[in-house]
Amino acid sequence: MMSTLIDSPTRLLIDGSWRDAESEAVLEVFEPATGERMATVARASPGDVDRAVEAARRAFDDARWSGVAASARGRVLAGIAAGIRHRVEELASLEARNAGKPIRDARDEVLGAAQCFEYYAGAATRIFGETIPVTAPGLDFTLREPVGVVALIVPWNFPLAIAAWKVAPALAAGNAAILKPASYTPLTALELGKIALAAGLPPGVLNVITGPGASTGSALAGHPGVDKIAFTGETATGTAILRQAAPNITRVSLELGGKSPNIVFADADLERAVENAVSSVFGNAGQDCCARTRAFVQRPVAAEFSDRVAARTRRLRLGDPLDEATEMGPLISLQQRERVEGYLQAGRQEGAQLLTGGSRPGGALAQGSYLEPAVFGRADNRMRIAREEIFGPVLAIIPFDDEADLLPMVNDTPYGLSGSLWTRDIGRALRVARAVRTGVISINSSKSVHQEAPFGGYKRSGIGRELGMHAIQLYTEVKNVFVSLD
Repeated sequence: MMSTLIDSPTRLLIDGSWRDAESEAVLEVFEPATGERMATVARASPGDVDRAVEAARRAFDDARWSGVAASARGRVLAGIAAGIRHRVEELASLEARNAGKPIRDARDEVLGAAQCFEYYAGAATRIFGETIPVTAPGLDFTLREPVGVVALIVPWNFPLAIAAWKVAPALAAGNAAILKPASYTPLTALELGKIALAAGLPPGVLNVITGPGASTGSALAGHPGVDKIAFTGETATGTAILRQAAPNITRVSLELGGKSPNIVFADADLERAVENAVSSVFGNAGQDCCARTRAFVQRPVAAEFSDRVAARTRRLRLGDPLDEATEMGPLISLQQRERVEGYLQAGRQEGAQLLTGGSRPGGALAQGSYLEPAVFGRADNRMRIAREEIFGPVLAIIPFDDEADLLPMVNDTPYGLSGSLWTRDIGRALRVARAVRTGVISINSSKSVHQEAPFGGYKRSGIGRELGMHAIQLYTEVKNVFVSLD
């Protein structure tokens, strides 16, 4: 495994131009599979944030984007999608190296980003108001108008995909945006900025600034010139953003953490349930807020399910992210691996049975932040491995007796983002799906995300819904207009 230094943009995209950071400071970007530096990018200061916000405000106030026809905005978004598709392999390779994800997954995510821009290219002409019968003589109707300047802060686990989830609907609605990628994974966001300019997006409508969340992200979250913040990341950071945005009464939407259940009843198709249990928790090395990290398995099949999941997990191929055969890559950093190892130790100390995994691989993988995926059997819902978001490749299998036993455990969590349940009994499936307090749940499937459908969580998993036409609500204001007929 060799690491090649990338001649990446070290500048910020502000008002249609690439600029050095105010202090000319840079961030080093490392490759998780090798631990070596792969690029440097600009480190934005609060002054750079001011400039980006001012550029976005000018673009919005001048109506250089919101003032053009919705069909014209749609054509530009379609051009961004085409630009992404034209560079699929290049972007996928960049994402695989920068985020440590298998190239097959990275390729699917890049194509998903293109699909997202295509969807909102069509949605731009479908942002409707309504007419409302009122008591007074007259015509009452509503308009959906862009919020204004929006700050879009995205995480490191799905960098380009989640950037698309936010940028595309924000632009479709006519806003001006500032995109801040995670400092671990800024490279594809910078490329997205290039693609947007080439597609004809006016200067200042999309600005891309790079820097740490503690400084650059905080400056955005507390900026009085920002009208709306959309954030995806950990719950603690989401809480901090709410505090920072509060003095300005800035609108905030949050997609945060999860501790999602995977419920397997004794009548389930066990072969499908096992295969999906493995992919739904170890995909992206478990660094997924939708990861089904708590497997609740009905007692008559719990032992067989545990054995089969452990056996399938042992066959997962860890390797170079650029190898087409790789099924799981490294964690994002050595620090994240150490954090996950702390949970492995806690699981053993609390009495869970480690069925497989949890060790650092040797050989060619030793230099990266790799960790063998771990499966715990005989876990208890009160254990830390079952209650806290680990964000790593760790599965806790928890036996249950019946629905009355199951549901209190499933809902005994501060999170409520996603989940799955497996059964051949459709009545039970619908009954349990309605009873689980989560924003997304799949029956006989582990698929959480559909471009056309709303995505978001209950409780501490977030505020608001992304994707589909529901996302347009995040980036628009509703104005009511009354025309008197007196």
